[in-house]
Amino acid sequence: MRFEGTDSYVATDDLTVAVNAAVTLERPLLVKGEPGTGKTELARQVASALELPMMEWNIKSTTKAQQGLYEYDAVSRLRDSQLGDEKVHDVANYIRRGKLWQAFEADGKVVLLIDEIDKADIEFPNDLLQELDKMEFHVYETGQTIKAVHRPIVIITSNNEKELPDAFLRRCFFHYIRFPEMDVMRKIVEVHHPGIKEALLTTALTQFYEIREQAGLKKKPSTSEVLDWLKLLLAEDLSPEDLKRDGADALPKLHGALLKNEQDVHLFERLAFMARARR
Repeated sequence: MRFEGTDSYVATDDLTVAVNAAVTLERPLLVKGEPGTGKTELARQVASALELPMMEWNIKSTTKAQQGLYEYDAVSRLRDSQLGDEKVHDVANYIRRGKLWQAFEADGKVVLLIDEIDKADIEFPNDLLQELDKMEFHVYETGQTIKAVHRPIVIITSNNEKELPDAFLRRCFFHYIRFPEMDVMRKIVEVHHPGIKEALLTTALTQFYEIREQAGLKKKPSTSEVLDWLKLLLAEDLSPEDLKRDGADALPKLHGALLKNEQDVHLFERLAFMARARR
């Protein structure tokens, strides 16, 4: 069971090594990187390549670790007891299984994605230490111990918004997805926009990397954003000449696909104003 990338996902050598190492060690793979570099998509592609079902647990700021295990609906049980419902005598009727429970009891091995773990409370990773390490947990209401029948492949993503606890990091295999160099980006674009003309691609990517390197930029455009931008360029049938900028027109064509806040738009507008003033 080895991951080598897929036809629709360009995986670098160090990324495939990380995935396969985590699978061999049976440890969660913690993937960090800029937003839009394909961390979430990696889990989907691993599941596709290894022909495994995938379960996805999307973390929010309000998500608690317990929700990944199970939730006990005491309110419904109280209501049913007042109504004289017979199912009230079996507490198991009021246990809602979380994503970890579902993954642990799946008929075969699955890929479990815990997406954007750094969105949750700082205690969230610590609350899952034992469950992810031993792949089991106890259900206090029923006295059950839920243990993974087939140890899932766990992929955890983080946008690095919060530092994760050392105890949690020790239990993971870590990989940072670096932003793609130009040659890798060309391969990624070819997957999503096959047959794109070389002159247009070269001009667009050169401009894209120049924008990313602009001093003072608040949010650098990501891989997903350059793919959207190229899709628009192709839809508008723009030529390399159409993309050329001079000092008086510093904003890129269709810049809304690349620049996502007013501060960065104003930055390029100021550059254009300064260029005109020097003339």
